[in-house]
Formats: sequence, C-alpha cells, structure tokens
Amino acid sequence: MRLRAPIAFSALLLAGAAGAQTFSPDRVRADVGYLADDLLEGRGTGTRGYDLAAHFVASRFEALGLTPGGTNGWYQDIPFVTANADPAHASAATFNGQRLISGEHIIIGPTVAAATIDQSAPAVFVGYGLEEKTLGLDDYAGLDVRDKIVVYLSGTPEGLPGEIAATLNEKKSELAVSKGAIGAISVAKPDLLKLFPWDKIIANSSLARMRWVHPDGHVEDRTAALRLSVLVDPAAAEILFKGSPLEGKLTALFADKKVRPKGFLLPNPIRVERFSVLSKTRSGNVLGLLEGSDPLLKNEVIMLSAHLDHLGIMPGRTGDSIANGAMDNAAGVATMLEAARAFVDSGKRPKRSILFVALTGEEKGLFGSEYLAKYPVGKGRRLVANVNLDEPLMTYDFTDVIAFGAEHSTIGATVGRAAAQMGVKLSPDPIPEQNIFVRSDHYSFVKEGVPAVFLSTGYANGGEAAWKVYEDTHYHDPSDDMSQPIRWDAGAKFARINYLIARELADAPAAPRWYAGDYFGDKFAPGQPRATRR
Repeated sequence: MRLRAPIAFSALLLAGAAGAQTFSPDRVRADVGYLADDLLEGRGTGTRGYDLAAHFVASRFEALGLTPGGTNGWYQDIPFVTANADPAHASAATFNGQRLISGEHIIIGPTVAAATIDQSAPAVFVGYGLEEKTLGLDDYAGLDVRDKIVVYLSGTPEGLPGEIAATLNEKKSELAVSKGAIGAISVAKPDLLKLFPWDKIIANSSLARMRWVHPDGHVEDRTAALRLSVLVDPAAAEILFKGSPLEGKLTALFADKKVRPKGFLLPNPIRVERFSVLSKTRSGNVLGLLEGSDPLLKNEVIMLSAHLDHLGIMPGRTGDSIANGAMDNAAGVATMLEAARAFVDSGKRPKRSILFVALTGEEKGLFGSEYLAKYPVGKGRRLVANVNLDEPLMTYDFTDVIAFGAEHSTIGATVGRAAAQMGVKLSPDPIPEQNIFVRSDHYSFVKEGVPAVFLSTGYANGGEAAWKVYEDTHYHDPSDDMSQPIRWDAGAKFARINYLIARELADAPAAPRWYAGDYFGDKFAPGQPRATRR
C-alpha cells in the first residue's frame, strides 16, 4: 500500500524550531507496544506481520516529513527464496551405521539448494577449518576435501585476536566451498553450548531458512555447494568419530582451548538425508531520508539502522508461540524513530544527509542489510558511517553504553563524546568472546568499507545482571514481550544518545575514518584515508 505524499519538511522544521526538543518515554512505549503486539505475529521476514510493521515505520517517517528513500517509495523490496522443514519427512544423518534424526543430537536445517537431498560422501576432519597464513593457520594443509564432507570444531582456538577470530569463524563455510567440499559438519563444543544451550539451538532450527535473490534472478547463497550440512552435539560427535584417531579423546580435545588438531580421513562415509519445502516471498527495508543542508556534504550519508524483523511464530511451541521481539528489536526501531523526531524538532538540518533504515531479514542472516549494502539507494550519495541499534536492553537505568567496534574507527570517539554529554560512560566490549562486532547488521556495511558501530546499553548500574536475566530467559523466546519490567525513560535516554551521535557525525568537518593499521579497515577499505589512533 502506498502512503500519501509527505508533508513539506520546511513546514515541519518551522514547527520544530518553535517547540522544545524532547525525547519521550511515552512515544517509545507506544511504538514498542505496537511493534511487539501479538497482532504482528512476531514480524517474521516475508509475513503479513512484518508488512504491518513496515507500513507503521513508513507512516512514522511520513509524519516526520522525511523523504522516501527506497526504490519503491519508502521501501526497498527484496525477493527471497524460503525453505521450511518438510513435515512429511524427517531429515537424518548416518554416522558409522547409526542413523540420527534431526532435532535430537543433530540438527539438519532446511536448505534452498534443493527440496530433497539424500547422498553419501567420504568425510575429512579439518580441525577448526581455518586458513589464515599470517596467523599460522592452515587446517586444510595436505588434505584432499574435494567432493567430500568436511568436519570441523565450532569456534576457533584460543589465542587469536577476538574479532579477527570471529571473521575467520564466519567464513568457515565459504572456505570449505573454495576447497571443493560438498558438505560440512560442525561439532558444537561445550563452550559454544554454554553461550547457546542445545535446546534453544534446536528450537531455533525449526525456523525457515531464507536467501535473497539478486535483480538478475540468481540466488545469493555462497555456501549452496554444502548440500550435506549438519550441526552435532558432543554425544553425536562421539558416534561420528568412532574408529578414528579421536575416538574416546573428545573430552580432552574440548578441554584444551589452545590445541590445533591435525586433520584426517574418517573411516566411513556419511549419509545425509535433507528434506525441504521451497517457496518464494518478498520483504522490504524501510528507508527515510533527511537531506543535509550543506551543498557538498549532503551527498555524504550517515545511516542510523535497526532491524525490524524478528522470529515470527515459532513452530512446535506449546502455549505462547509468538516471538514478539520487544527488546529484539522493536526497542531499537522505536529509539531510532525518536532520534529522527529529534532532528525535526531541532529546527536545524544536519550538514550531511541522514538515512534512517528499518531493516528486514536480520534474524535470517543479516539479509536486508546485505542487500542494501550491495544495492545502495540514492544515486550520487555515498554512505560514510553506520550506527546500528540492535537490542538495547531497557529494563534498568543504564549509565554506560557499549559501541561494539568503537576501537576500529573514529566513530568510537564520537560515541564517547555524545555519551559524556549525558553523564554516560563508553565502556569497552565486556563479552569479547562472543564476537558481537560481526553479528549484526552494521557488519554488512563494514564489509563494503564503511566505518560502523553497533550501539547497546552497558553492564554498569545493574546492567550485567539485567542482561543475564534477559539472555537466559527472554532472548529469542516468546517471553521477549511487553510483560518485562521495561524502563521507558531508559528508552528515551538511549534515543537521545543516538541523536547526539548522529548529529556530531553529520555536522563534523570530516567523515569518519578507519584507524591506521586496523584489521577491518585494511581488509575491507584499502586505499581509504586513515586516522591516527590516539
């Protein structure tokens, strides 16, 4: 549905200039309340509930007088291929003659690669499945994995720089494809299961898999060649490694976090039966543009982003099955809208343009941001910074914020100054082992060379305990809803910090820069100007 033509922004600026700039807890509450309502059925990508949420955000952009920033008015439509588990057939894998059904000790998710796959292949253990010669990593050395299934341990060995390790971990599947593998089995180590319990992994595995489609019609699936892919828990791993050099030695292997085990051919082929039901759908990013006032700088764009989608209706649940996603990420969208309102209320246009984006498909694999990064909108404009708002926890009065990625570019210093204006501290990453920097939408733009941070509420003033309650009880669960003890004043406070950050980035003499010698800047933005780290 198309919205009416936007109200003239000049009139809104005059109205804003005459009024007081406010950050309203009540508006944040109202926006989160609507987006997290059961009516929207969890805002699953490609669903009616998501479309209602997208229309809601577009109407907010229109009311503020922003300019439609999409390819179809407010929207950037994205075609998807979707794979659901086939209810008529159980996916399974056979290790050393023992058939294991998906959903117990192994997980075989649906795949868009094919509706039915039933195939056997030899398997090769490749340690952690990493390759980075500069760090002394070459797990495929001397191993022939072409047309075989690779088996690797989850995570990375201890001793690697955290975010570099996360980047290498993210690329395992693509590396396996480049080596000619046709399948991958990941062994979930106990340290992974401590962060993500197996029962929650199983619950999330029942959700649909999606891949986005390029304008020319080809499906974006860099790991499609890995048709025979399985995740196994330690019990299934014991069966998998029977008769191999690792039989009976997994406990010791898991306990040694620094060991880099050598690879070998497993004694018996592995059979994988994988059944999917394929369909097509569409979903869209929602984009509102506030054009800058400077004749030259307005072509440089600062992006405030927050993902709008969540998990939808979770199959197999008894009782409440709607994953409302109040904190993840209705809260991020609501605070982004409040920051956008503050620019209008200020009566003063920023020098650079600001693009406010509600993204689709984050929960499916950062797909909305990936599509936008590959197919940017706004001819003649260049994205120079992204501040991503994902899952700000608003159940306590936060006194610090975390900007994941702050140490990589000058955006970190901007966040520190903005927070200081409110008596809030910028804290370092308290959970580096979780590698958050590569796990949200901002990372899609980092991979295109754009400096970015992911902003969240911190661990001070009771924050660590609040985060533990949320992660243990509500994260990716239907209980992430309005029944939580939400502090709406904390939402307004978070919105104000985001406004101050975006305001400084938009009005600064120079655009943000990667620091000299930074791993991500050197990898993704070679040739760009650098800043000296202070």
